[in-house]
Amino acid sequence: MSEARIRTLAEYEAARAHSIADPEGFWAEIASDFQWRKPWTKVLAWDFDGPDVKWFLGGQLNITENCLDRHLAERGDKTAIIWEPNDPKEASVRISFRELHERVCRMANALKRNSVQKGDRVAIYLPMVPELLVSVLACARIGAVHSVVFCGFSAQSLADRINDAQAVAVITSDGMFRGNKEMPVKRVVDEALEQCSSVKRVLVHERVRWAVDMKPGRDAWLHEELKLVDGDCPAEPMDSEDPLFILYTSGSTGKPKGVVHSCGGYMVYTQYSFINVFQPEENDIFWCTADVGWITGHSYMAYGPTLAGATQVMFEGIPTYPDPGRFWQVIDKHGVSIFYTAPTAIRSLMAAGIDHVLPYSLHSLRVLGSVGEPINEEAWHWYRTHIGKGRCPIVDTWWQTETGGILISSLAGITDEKPSHAAWPLPGVQPVLLTAEGKEIAENEVEGLLCMKFPWPSILRTTWGDHDRCRQTYFSSYKGYYFTGDGAKRDAEGRYRIIGRVDDVINVSGHRFGTAEIESAINMAKGVVESAVVGFPHDIKGQGIYAYVVTEKPVDDPEDMRGRIIEAVAAGIGRIAKPDKIQFVSGLPKTRSGKIMRRILRKVAENELGSLGDTSTLLDPAVVEEIKDGRV
Repeated sequence: MSEARIRTLAEYEAARAHSIADPEGFWAEIASDFQWRKPWTKVLAWDFDGPDVKWFLGGQLNITENCLDRHLAERGDKTAIIWEPNDPKEASVRISFRELHERVCRMANALKRNSVQKGDRVAIYLPMVPELLVSVLACARIGAVHSVVFCGFSAQSLADRINDAQAVAVITSDGMFRGNKEMPVKRVVDEALEQCSSVKRVLVHERVRWAVDMKPGRDAWLHEELKLVDGDCPAEPMDSEDPLFILYTSGSTGKPKGVVHSCGGYMVYTQYSFINVFQPEENDIFWCTADVGWITGHSYMAYGPTLAGATQVMFEGIPTYPDPGRFWQVIDKHGVSIFYTAPTAIRSLMAAGIDHVLPYSLHSLRVLGSVGEPINEEAWHWYRTHIGKGRCPIVDTWWQTETGGILISSLAGITDEKPSHAAWPLPGVQPVLLTAEGKEIAENEVEGLLCMKFPWPSILRTTWGDHDRCRQTYFSSYKGYYFTGDGAKRDAEGRYRIIGRVDDVINVSGHRFGTAEIESAINMAKGVVESAVVGFPHDIKGQGIYAYVVTEKPVDDPEDMRGRIIEAVAAGIGRIAKPDKIQFVSGLPKTRSGKIMRRILRKVAENELGSLGDTSTLLDPAVVEEIKDGRV
């Protein structure tokens, strides 16, 4: 796969120049590395007004032949997955590429036996067990469209997603282990399905060995179904533009958006971005800590690493169980060399103290990654110093559910890095900064709205069942551009720094501040673990700054702590950015993926306590009541 792999700065610069001068030739060269059943007749047809984007038109493939079959001759006995269970006392499991191929084929045959056909939608509601990854690939094997729903979302959230996709089957489990808890899973599915008429079959994986209600004619134990089929399942030929999966993401209206990715372009881009951002070698052990319920788990667990033939860790547990050294223990245990996690996790482990890191050598690590939100400078330096021992490059990746893969990031050990900067666009990606009026800003050392002027292969194709919503959300703001919804700064050398969602920019007395940069400054104050900042109406300034702050321990002297925070902001940005109100909280309202729900914080800051919306899908809904009660 030499054409796709960038190994030097000169190669990066040459690839970037080639991709701008001849984008179709650039991507055709990269796509030629894959196994195609039928070659494409046209590389690209696109129109952002529609939007209508098609890559590798006329080409046929099956993504699982590229994830599995093509590796069997040379990598059949190589470990594909190291599954590390929630309980460190439970044995880990290693699955080779040959075994994974057999398990995927068997699962695919079980789906076909249960009347799942090409084009059908299958909802997958499973904890982080190997069956989750196997189910995803099995759907792709037979051309069914998978819709993974994070196993922890409420019954209502699951029902909404099943109904929107009109899923015909659900793959789930009896229960799940999470930290020191055992939690029901099948019960949630049963409750959801009271509202869902499209589901005909439910396959239940046995994980916790609980007795669960099984509805005759609908429900079956997965292990029993797998005994009835063999491990040979020819892959279904798919058109390059056939849908591969739907993944639901939060929408401003409250109704989830079903982002659709297609088979060919997504395949090409996820492998390309994986091998270039992380620079894996044949013997590396890669670990992405994200759940497969999120796009990170799709692109950099289910697909990217398997396409590249990499060995990866899949972890069932949480970073703080049985203690906050669990991540570091797993890294040492399995010799993890490339580690990809979220700033939220890094900050929580920082707060737990260095004593949980010191017992572990972490000598196997050579690349660190960050995903999910911009990583603040303090966390970046802690991560680099204490986890990377000062020798591991950090790739601070920026991308979205809608982009399918990483668009802006340094390439590990090749391009330079700068704290709190995602840095450089990957070759083949053409970002621009626009003014609010839609004019391109050519110079550096500027701030603007982050847009893309040219499609890349894994761009979303539509939102399921509502193409106009896709157009309105991503392509209507600025004609001829994909609008990311983010603001960004470009430094003197051209590196990008993401400063947060456009609605997360606060205008104080005519000065615009990204919430991310204010939070980064607040987090520099001694004793602060994490913060979230929103704007609220201010009689004099237009907008004031309201800060919610999580501290290492309860605050004995609130005024002293507020003073220290204000000084940290003044030192980091300037006094004009100092918070008008500071509320100390025990936690922040977050989705299961770790995203802070600023909509709720904004409502509290504006004293609109009666219109907070649904909080049931938050990681800890109780924290909202505490925040409401403590409003300042």
